[in-house]
Amino acid sequence: MTKSLLLIEDTPSLQMIYKSVLESGGHNVKTSATAEDGLALFRKEKPQVVLLDLMLPDRDGLDLMKDCLALKPDAKFIVITANGSINRAVDAMRAGAYEFLVKPFNEQRFLHAVETALTDTASPTAKNGASVEPVGSFIGSSTAMQQVYRKIRSVSRSMATVFITGESGTGKEICAQALHDHSNRASGPFVPLNCGAIPSDLLESEVFGHLKGSFTGAISDKPGAAAVADGGTLFLDEICELDMNLQAKLLRFLQTSSIQPVGASHPQKVNVRIICASNRDPMEEVRQGRFREDLYYRLYVVPIHLPPLRDRDNDVVEVAETELRNYAEIEGKQFQRLSPEVQSLFRELPWPGNIRQMKNVLRTIVVMNDGPQVTTDMLPDNLRDELVYTTTIPIQTSPPEETATMGLDGLIGKTLAEIERQVIEETIAYFDGSIPKASKVLDVSPSTIYRKVEAWKETDQ
Repeated sequence: MTKSLLLIEDTPSLQMIYKSVLESGGHNVKTSATAEDGLALFRKEKPQVVLLDLMLPDRDGLDLMKDCLALKPDAKFIVITANGSINRAVDAMRAGAYEFLVKPFNEQRFLHAVETALTDTASPTAKNGASVEPVGSFIGSSTAMQQVYRKIRSVSRSMATVFITGESGTGKEICAQALHDHSNRASGPFVPLNCGAIPSDLLESEVFGHLKGSFTGAISDKPGAAAVADGGTLFLDEICELDMNLQAKLLRFLQTSSIQPVGASHPQKVNVRIICASNRDPMEEVRQGRFREDLYYRLYVVPIHLPPLRDRDNDVVEVAETELRNYAEIEGKQFQRLSPEVQSLFRELPWPGNIRQMKNVLRTIVVMNDGPQVTTDMLPDNLRDELVYTTTIPIQTSPPEETATMGLDGLIGKTLAEIERQVIEETIAYFDGSIPKASKVLDVSPSTIYRKVEAWKETDQ
């Protein structure tokens, strides 16, 4: 027998059924029909897992869950809701629920959710203070990444949709793969699909498949990514790139678990867990009218944000030296480490391309040089120049001479945002495109300028 479970369900018939199923699975179950009695039992029993109907007669179930989690933060709540209240379940996940079940559900799904929650509660890595080993192909032990590892281990066994955000090159696909590998679907397929790399007119076929003759060039039946991922995980990278028409079809797929290939007359059921990712802020995409709000609430259930490399402390050196040795082995070279000077410089670089940019730099170094350690003279010219200026260029307290006498000419009538862009772009141009030099003059971090420049590029497209 396990430690007691707490079931809070106000419908007598359902309470009896749920309790019978749990007891047949070897669990000791305490039951309550009201929020008041449920809270009293929670305080007394301190259960590992609580099964909670969100619709209670005397109080909102979500508020009850928040009060209970304040008393026992490591408790796992499995919320039960009707299909018409799915948004409430999403709210509960954001408030700290471990999993949600939509009525009706079968006995196996019910018991599996409970067993998974109990397993995670018993794991030492579930404790907030415990050190967590890297998962998947991630490298680094910084505080920021510890939080990511902990969250991956916590949510991997859930069926809840995970939305991964982070700048390009931070490892969103690595995160998705780790979620799949630590889930109960690990033996099933992991199917990644980059929504931004496929022409919009072919994307529907890539996701949902097509039948022979359904359009020009469809010379045979083709299963889509959703069908290929049946029994496993479908990873939709750059999800914010989907056009509105396909967003509507994706929403219908999430609601029905059914797909309809292009040219097919009948839908087919698939069993797929969805993980998605974007380097954009999905809520901002909703505000701008580029992403459906209802789809956002369906997908943004469990968010995981990957920190940029510049915010990962000494991970920069750990990642660099690990990748350096990997490339050295591939190329038959002797590299083992970075020199202390290069370590210091790597920590100071903003790395706008994150790990992807770092790996390109290291591959170039390994191909062009050899030795036990990387020294500053081995760095690519453009990188070495930026690093040197990042650390040595004096901060100017006045603008360059050419712009110092400009006064307000050409600025009157422009918005503050337009003036900011003009000043930044002219300063970068003055220093022959060097953002680190411009950042010293403007007294802002290079990463701030990199982000603004990328945002302007997207706006201009």
